[in-house]
Amino acid sequence: MAAVQSTPRIDVAGRAARRAPATGPRVDWRLTAPLALTYLVFFLTPLGLLFWISLYDDIELTRMGGSQWVEFLGDAFYRGVVFDTLKLGVTTILFSTVLAYPLGLVFCATGPRLQRVLLFVILLPLLLSVVVRTFAWIVILAREGLLNQTLLWLGLTSTPVSLLQTELGLVISLSQIEMPLMLLPLLTVMRQIDPNLIDASRALGASRWRTFFRVILPLSLPGWIAGATLVFASSTTAFISQSVIGGARLVYLPALIWQQAMVVYNWPFAAVASVILLVTVLVGITLLGLLGRFARTL
Repeated sequence: MAAVQSTPRIDVAGRAARRAPATGPRVDWRLTAPLALTYLVFFLTPLGLLFWISLYDDIELTRMGGSQWVEFLGDAFYRGVVFDTLKLGVTTILFSTVLAYPLGLVFCATGPRLQRVLLFVILLPLLLSVVVRTFAWIVILAREGLLNQTLLWLGLTSTPVSLLQTELGLVISLSQIEMPLMLLPLLTVMRQIDPNLIDASRALGASRWRTFFRVILPLSLPGWIAGATLVFASSTTAFISQSVIGGARLVYLPALIWQQAMVVYNWPFAAVASVILLVTVLVGITLLGLLGRFARTL
């Protein structure tokens, strides 16, 4: 009787598994098409039109050229406006940082019940309209306002201090208005710091200031970078606060854009100022991002 030759079993599943690259689950990038289309239609296309309008020489949009760019970049007044806008963003970051870190330390040192109350107080400005907050600061900063009355009662000044339509008053109001944007990322990072590191620093003889600068500050830098980015982008473009509290004496890029577009009707020049504002904010955000990368290498 002839022996029956057995057919070897082919391990199809095993071969397929060996052939498949170990790259994890595949991602269907077509799922991002709706979001990409939305950005293209409502973000990139208007920016392209804005840059195109900035190339016209006249307000009737009939002649192309670069005279509007030459006028903006060649005038010392407009370069000063760009510098003042950048300075406003940086100064607001500094004021917000000085106020945010003590609040963050107090928040991390309190119990869960008080933390919920503090979190509500921190989020409260976001629940109000920016117009309401801005006009509330007019009442506080006025010559007969709450701040001046407090200074007079404490004897720190004999006459009311002019704070409205000044850069100091604008920075003070913006620091409070933008405070949640600085505090929320900062608190998220500070709550993740191991308390044992702080206790070890104190046990080794470090003072509170040394512990803060050598332990807390370096570990909380990612949160500060995120908060500073949000504060810078928001404060440099805060048209309502700049116009109402700063007044006509202080000219920043958002007010200049509104004036050229809605009063003078010089749309090409307004488009140039808009592109400059966009580039200025992007440069500031990029520098803060580079600072964060440099801090991680220390």
